Amino acid sequence: METISDFHTHTSLSDGDLSPIEMIRRAAVNNYSAIALTDHAATGEMKRIILEIIEVCALARKHWNILAIPGIELTHVPAKAIAETAREAKSLGAWLVVVHGETIVEPVEKGTNLAALQSPDVDILAHPGLLSPDEARLAAERGIFLEISARKGHSLTNGHVAALAQKVDAMLLLDSDAHSVGDLLTAPFAEAVLRGSGLDEEACRRVMTANAEALVKKVLSRQKV
Repeated sequence: METISDFHTHTSLSDGDLSPIEMIRRAAVNNYSAIALTDHAATGEMKRIILEIIEVCALARKHWNILAIPGIELTHVPAKAIAETAREAKSLGAWLVVVHGETIVEPVEKGTNLAALQSPDVDILAHPGLLSPDEARLAAERGIFLEISARKGHSLTNGHVAALAQKVDAMLLLDSDAHSVGDLLTAPFAEAVLRGSGLDEEACRRVMTANAEALVKKVLSRQKV
């Protein structure tokens, strides 16, 4: 059975339903090989969330066959503060920094996508909405992953993001943006979301395997696991 990597999920530390350890356990049962816990945060709650997630992820990695990655999603952070906040998140021990991009279903500040793509500490731009061609090219140049989202609402611009990314060879990832157990990916649903975004079979395979493996390698290269 094909395994799944998912780099954008939420727990009860922000607006998710499950505790961090239960989210990881549920993912392991769903045949995940890797899961990142990336709860919503800005500067006020970020330290508390990251430190707790680090501890829980270490416990899960020790006892279960899943790579549990402590991360954070910088959400509605002012665009001019993204670089500094992402740098602080990494200094606190986050292995992965996701930025809540300019989805068309929320009032995200204009300029958030660009600020995220200019930061050396950002790994993923989540649900970037009506991403511009210049922003897609910058993602490709900086090696920042652009997200294809399985989440209702955010997924409305998946086709736009996928088409731009393919034109400039930017790297795509599929993430669940899970907030509950029912949101976690299965291999058939993951493929359906990717095909629905306009990707062919080869491109789907690249997103699910090569791109996911590239991000895991990048994350682990910065850690001592």
